[in-house]
Amino acid sequence: MMPLQEMSDRLEIQDLLARYSHAIDSQDWDALDTVFTADAHIDYTAAGGAVGPYPEIKAWLASVLPAFAVTQHLATTTKLDLDGDIAQARTILFNPMVSRDDQGEEHVLFVGLWYRDRLVRTDAGWRIAERVEEKGFMKAV
Repeated sequence: MMPLQEMSDRLEIQDLLARYSHAIDSQDWDALDTVFTADAHIDYTAAGGAVGPYPEIKAWLASVLPAFAVTQHLATTTKLDLDGDIAQARTILFNPMVSRDDQGEEHVLFVGLWYRDRLVRTDAGWRIAERVEEKGFMKAV
């Protein structure tokens, strides 16, 4: 049987990953402050994005994602390794992103990747201290 603390940690981390997806898809950039540590390092380059410290990446997300009419970050199947106040996670992401051209026609970019995260327990709960994307596929339709 899994210890109660491990069950709690797993549920809190699952909630953390869901909060990330909802913050991104609702473009609630300040909600990301409850997802990442203030000094987190984020690397989105595998899918053509930016790399750097959390404050820079937060600003970058706010500048590029509004170009999409709709995004859906479907994060699932997390492999989680807990070690006290530190955890390593690898999570599958399927991310359709809809844009519209000048004539209003929709185009969909399908992105499949993995998030590789290092998480830490803080006084405010679990947070992502490092996130690196691993590209699977990208297909424009």
